[in-house]
Amino acid sequence: EPLDEGSLAVRLPEGVDVPKVLLSLQQSYQARGVNLVNVAGKWAFRTAPDLAHLLLREVQAPRRLSRAAVETLAIIAYHQPTTRADIEEIRGVSISRGTLDLLMETGWIRIAGRRRTPGRPVTYGITDAFLEHFGLEDVKDLPGVKELKAAGLLDSSPPLNFHGSPADNENEDSDAESDEDSGLEFSPDLREDDELDLPKEEANALDQTSDLDDEQT
Repeated sequence: EPLDEGSLAVRLPEGVDVPKVLLSLQQSYQARGVNLVNVAGKWAFRTAPDLAHLLLREVQAPRRLSRAAVETLAIIAYHQPTTRADIEEIRGVSISRGTLDLLMETGWIRIAGRRRTPGRPVTYGITDAFLEHFGLEDVKDLPGVKELKAAGLLDSSPPLNFHGSPADNENEDSDAESDEDSGLEFSPDLREDDELDLPKEEANALDQTSDLDDEQT
């Protein structure tokens, strides 16, 4: 804890020239691993600047994406390049303000450009980091309809335009909402997304890919 000269004088023998002692100590420690420095009018020992990077410890705490974030990520992966409006149409609900920002910060999606339609909406696509994380060589390696059905992740009804652009027909509303974690983890210590849980086929597809990746590792 930094101490001012008055506090130091109380702890030293009477008559000691505190500023002179501090200056002497500062010069003595100048070439050492710790330096005596003045911080906001108080004195303290600090790690030498040229050695600070050696003592820096970075800790990455795995965090879980919400189901809503995973659904959004899956939609982008299967329908890219896609806009925010496309995602909302497929999910049947609006996206919370931080969902796309969160996915951008994970490094798994990127801005792919702008669509040549009125308003020039931004489109999103996946990144190489996404492929690397899930052990995919190409987006074409994502599980197809047959694979998902075989794994029991899809029902017998055909999925909604699974590999194409979002369908025009009306989507069914989810019959349950929850902010339960998806189980999909990422390392950056980012803010949490508070979107509601609305399971769709695309989310199941991405969950299966994540499980396969975990088994390989």
